[in-house]
Amino acid sequence: MRVAITGASGLIGSALSQMLRESGADVVHLVRRSPTADHERRWDPDSQRVDVETLADCDGLVSLHGAGIGDRRWNASYKQELVTSRTHGTTALGYALRTLAEHGHVVRWISGSAVGFYGDRGEEPLTEASTPGSGFLSELTRAWEGATLPAAQAGVPVAFARTGIVLSPEGGALVPLLRMIRLGAGGPFGRGRAWWPWITLDDHVRALVFLLHHPEITGPVNLASPGEARQGEVVSAIARALRRPSVLPVPPPALRVVVGEFAGDILASQRMRPEVLLDAGFSFRHADLATMARWVATPRRD
Repeated sequence: MRVAITGASGLIGSALSQMLRESGADVVHLVRRSPTADHERRWDPDSQRVDVETLADCDGLVSLHGAGIGDRRWNASYKQELVTSRTHGTTALGYALRTLAEHGHVVRWISGSAVGFYGDRGEEPLTEASTPGSGFLSELTRAWEGATLPAAQAGVPVAFARTGIVLSPEGGALVPLLRMIRLGAGGPFGRGRAWWPWITLDDHVRALVFLLHHPEITGPVNLASPGEARQGEVVSAIARALRRPSVLPVPPPALRVVVGEFAGDILASQRMRPEVLLDAGFSFRHADLATMARWVATPRRD
């Protein structure tokens, strides 16, 4: 199996590349610069162009490109970059895959998406059948998923990987929080009552590989552990595994001072359930807080 990956240099893309290679797959990285290795091929997402031949010998595509949601404080310019860095490249890939499908070559496509689709939903259980929420990230993810439509209409099997909070020994989405916990200064945000749709990097990447091999699964797929937990419970479990205290809450106003508008999404409650994966027979290695926390607390040994 030959799989192309965009965003292959990121946390998820790097781990996915390694897992695929270890399973015997041939991995192709789509890069914006001039290729410097045999496994690299150039594409130009900013101009919404990708050469059809770039994907003509591929069996699968996993697109993980996009500017980092929490990399900078949001302003009008950066919010536009968050949208276009996802939709422009996805549009280009969609039209290339549509052309290939029209010529008889169908490529399995796992397109990145996020839990932000659902917005802040309080105590409501969220499955793949749930309606979209409100707010900037919900609008972004709807546009992101919508950019795959040309390919889907041509018969390309497209799945949307609605990713939750990815945890790893290196921190994943919570690098600053994990650093604070190790220093003994970590704690919940506010009362810590919001539902957090967490998933370990290992399970996330395994789920992507699982989806590559199950092209019959299309549409939204929630990538979160079945071990539902509130934010304070997640923080406490990691702190216990690291043998550190987690008693100092971070007041929401202080979080807003540090990260700005994005604080509202960090504090959002999303009780997301991975029904599609479970119904398809996917088995999570880290399905509960204790197992997750032990894995996160153990440094990787490559």
